[in-house]
Amino acid sequence: MGALAATLARKNTQTLALAIVVVSSLMVLASGDGMDSAALLKFKQSLENKAPLSNWNSSVNPCDGHLSNWRGVLCWNGTIWGLKLEHMRLTGNIDVDPLVQLPYFRTLSLMNNELSGPLPDIKKLGRLKALYLSNNGFSGQIPADAFQGMGSLKRLFMANNEFTGHIPSSLATLPRLTQLRLEGNQFSGPIPDFQQHRLRSINLASNLLEGTIPESLSKMNPDAFSGNKDLCGLPLDACDSTIHAVKKNAGTIIMIVILVVIMVAAILQCLAMFRRKNDEAEEKSTLSANSNKIAPLHGRNQERDMSGESSVHSRRADRADKLTFVTEDIEKFDLNDLLRASAEVLGSGTFGASYKASVSNGKPIVVKRYRHMNNVGREEFHEHMRRLGRLKHPNLLPLAAFYYRREEKLLVYEYCPYGSLASSLHGNLSLEGQGLEWQTRLRIVKGVAKGLAYLYSELPILVPHGHLKSSNVLLDPSLEPLLADYALRPVINPHQAHNLMIAYKSPEYAQSGRTSNKTDIWSFGILILEILTGRFPENYLKSGYDANSDLATWVNKMVTEKKIGEVFDKDMPGAKNSKGEMINLLKIGLRCCEEDVERRLDIKEVAEQIEQLKGDSEEENNNFGGRGNGDEISFSVDR
Repeated sequence: MGALAATLARKNTQTLALAIVVVSSLMVLASGDGMDSAALLKFKQSLENKAPLSNWNSSVNPCDGHLSNWRGVLCWNGTIWGLKLEHMRLTGNIDVDPLVQLPYFRTLSLMNNELSGPLPDIKKLGRLKALYLSNNGFSGQIPADAFQGMGSLKRLFMANNEFTGHIPSSLATLPRLTQLRLEGNQFSGPIPDFQQHRLRSINLASNLLEGTIPESLSKMNPDAFSGNKDLCGLPLDACDSTIHAVKKNAGTIIMIVILVVIMVAAILQCLAMFRRKNDEAEEKSTLSANSNKIAPLHGRNQERDMSGESSVHSRRADRADKLTFVTEDIEKFDLNDLLRASAEVLGSGTFGASYKASVSNGKPIVVKRYRHMNNVGREEFHEHMRRLGRLKHPNLLPLAAFYYRREEKLLVYEYCPYGSLASSLHGNLSLEGQGLEWQTRLRIVKGVAKGLAYLYSELPILVPHGHLKSSNVLLDPSLEPLLADYALRPVINPHQAHNLMIAYKSPEYAQSGRTSNKTDIWSFGILILEILTGRFPENYLKSGYDANSDLATWVNKMVTEKKIGEVFDKDMPGAKNSKGEMINLLKIGLRCCEEDVERRLDIKEVAEQIEQLKGDSEEENNNFGGRGNGDEISFSVDR
């Protein structure tokens, strides 16, 4: 009996202890919610403009499971793991002290606001994994030890602020750092020796850095160091003083030579233009061989004045050696400004060379020289460029200005320092690096769809883009896509267009020698598959369409063999709960790539279906049109 009593006593004691633990845990959780709310409200008080955070209310818990009740708060299992307060016009200085009280806080994004002052004492958030402060007004020097002890930090974006002084040496000691963006500041001095094996992406462009680029960064993209005139060493020019000085000015010399040739040729043309016979020969140049010809707007004709000379002559005399601007969003300059500007050769593309130049206002521009437009008459060219200049859409890279000469065409755009989608997808990744996140890729696809739909609505031509590929999709500071090299088919020589433009690598052109109003849809489908798979379309490297090397053919083969798990890019984080949406986007891409044009989606259907996709969907959709369920797909996600 005594033993039984002892046993019951022990059980009662254990039950009581368990109850105490449970109650204590509930009390801790309850008090945790209150502490988290208080910490965020204290953080809010450091901001001058609090209106965007008006729903931060102490009477409502910030988190409800994975869902957030407060704007910009990121939740996981009822805890706060981050803040995403972007594009809110927030002002003031940032106080990070309240955030230290959040035990699971891992990511902070304040990009694209109007925050100012020195860099906050960010090392207090020692367990932070990602910090995004780009496109604000932060200024001043950053202490060398500003990031000391932040062993978990993977991504740091501080581009386009006003930081000065040396790059903090503590950045070079962060063991898990994979991405670093410091471009568009005023950092000076040498680059620290980054030895992290995981560092796969760095951008230090447009600063005041000098000296030799560390060997550990010698295999990075050269664009990551552009705009620092006193840097040398791989991947830039060698540091030998004589060779470096010569090569550094090569871009300037090339630009000057090109523009001098343009001016001399323009003068000779002006002298010859009074010869009626030569004028008539030139004005008969048309786009008769071009199936996408656009008639001049407003019914303008080439009328002759009383002397019998073409009135076009006088207009040409006025416009010779002048840039024609088609936008008011850029400060005006002329050819003399270009002649005086320093220039950098960006590369030679499909249709000609591109140069980065800094004009009198110091804002960089890109000048594209086209060598395959010499069959286009002046009036046709001017009218088409003005038409392009009237296009206004957030997902189009706007044309700023153009220059016409019979054998020379220049198009001017604002410089986009963030590179292309192609470089982001196919850049030099380390073995432990990660690519663009799923949510970012979906946002890029949606932006391309919107830009393409706009082109279809505004341009009455057969193939509104004509050259859609990942290298012609640029990325802005928020990783929003900007379509480039669009709508040039009407002014490109037909022979060169058929050999070089992506539209003429489509299956319908290979089968019938014709393009259609769904040819751009095929290109868009290939782009979607490229974004999802991370594979470069080999078909683009060949002169025509080859079904055996077509990316859509490979994807269909994987689907048929039930190997969907091998399709998606292994370097794509953030997709753990989005398998269903990824498969839905894959299906849309394949429907865009149907060889039978009639079965292919049209632009309205594409735009509507893509807009319905949600980047954070938890839907599990394995029914792939009856063609196989595929393998199990597994992804990791940073928390």
